Amino acid sequence: MARHNLSTVIGFEFRRTVTKRTFWAVTLILPILIFGLGGLIIASNVSTANTANAQKNARFEFLYADASGLVDPAIAREYGGQKIESSSEGVEEVQIGGTEAFFDYPANPAKETVRVYGADAGLFQNNRYSAVAESLLSSSVEKSLDSPVDVAILRGEVTTATTTFKDGAVAPGFEAILPALLFLAAFFLVIVFLGNQMLNSTLEEKENRVTEMILTTINPTNLLIGKVISLFAIGAIQLAVFALPMLVGYLFFKDQLSLPNFDLSGLVFEPQKMIVGTLILIGGFALFTGTLVAVGAVMPTAKDAAPFFSVVVFAVVIPLYASSFAISSPQAPIVQVLAYFPYTAPITALILNAFGSLPLWQAIIIILELFVLSAIVLRLAARLFRYGSIEYSSKVRIRDVLSRRPATARDGSR
Repeated sequence: MARHNLSTVIGFEFRRTVTKRTFWAVTLILPILIFGLGGLIIASNVSTANTANAQKNARFEFLYADASGLVDPAIAREYGGQKIESSSEGVEEVQIGGTEAFFDYPANPAKETVRVYGADAGLFQNNRYSAVAESLLSSSVEKSLDSPVDVAILRGEVTTATTTFKDGAVAPGFEAILPALLFLAAFFLVIVFLGNQMLNSTLEEKENRVTEMILTTINPTNLLIGKVISLFAIGAIQLAVFALPMLVGYLFFKDQLSLPNFDLSGLVFEPQKMIVGTLILIGGFALFTGTLVAVGAVMPTAKDAAPFFSVVVFAVVIPLYASSFAISSPQAPIVQVLAYFPYTAPITALILNAFGSLPLWQAIIIILELFVLSAIVLRLAARLFRYGSIEYSSKVRIRDVLSRRPATARDGSR
């Protein structure tokens, strides 16, 4: 019967949530925003690149003075330029409309400013003057180099590959960090987007005045466990939906989005990191879920419970602000405090785990802490829900609920 009740709760809670329009509205808003932002970035990058190329390749008649001797006259003529000796004459020609632009190259362009003068063509179109002046100088210098290697170095086309060693073997770099960081992203997204659902999972029955009727057929512990399991399943759906636009963007629009060229086949899935990350994710999720469910059982309305969700978000965000300490100084006191405090431990421990700064013994302590505290909180939430089911207009006092236990036991023995 208990199993039947538990499966009934899981199925009911899951269907009730995923069939709501508000759930899909909240779940899909992030992917939609990501797709929209990605489209804007692609359009912006394409437009910027086209504008830069158009300005650099623009051709118009201009005058130039070259005190450096670096500008090649033949290339300058191809660009539409004519050399003059007097800088003041060039500026005057632009002022009176005798030429469209004038470039004044100093003796040492590397240390002195190249002066560019031009007829006003609008804020954005005026950039073409400096673009052509820089392109002309670069092309002239590249032509003077005899070696294609020198040209490649000058253009910044040199690539490097770094190999590091740990304990005599090649040490994985970011390829070993990224898979473990996915647990951090998953935990943060689920808590932020599913937190309100956790909080309202018990409040909804209380506000609808049906908790007493539900508790006559279902054990409160089974009811809450079913709610937690259904929230796990709902969180998995949300993560899949959130990951879809990122995966599509990386696979099909990597160049347009200017994403780094990262070989996914080189990812390193270290067993210890993956197991520890999974257990911390589950333990942290269970702790936060149990806590929010308990808050929902204590509070009479969603309005009264709402401030507690802000506290939860605050507990999730604080470790992110200290992430630089966790990465650079994992043994710093503030990092260790955040790693052991239950409600900041999941984020902090997941960061330390991803960057290889979480020893196995410390990981075991944190995981045990999360699971033990989750069980305690869930048990407390069940009691609060049982006694809070009849408190529709006032908050349930935890002290009063805990003090009823001995009395209940005595009554039962009689």
